Amino acid sequence: MAQLDIIPASRGISLGLPSIFATVSNAVSAYFENRATRKALGALTDRQLSDIGLSRADIEQMAS
Repeated sequence: MAQLDIIPASRGISLGLPSIFATVSNAVSAYFENRATRKALGALTDRQLSDIGLSRADIEQMAS
């Protein structure tokens, strides 16, 4: 008869949850940081963007 190794469900789940939570948390943080960057750059005038070497077309690409 074959031996069956049983791993408690709580043990298997608890090992992965912190890394999943960290990944999701990092993704959400990056999203809001990029959103704030796009908003701040979008509020600048074309002249101000030009002063820092950017154009309106660069805003979305830079924040991604």
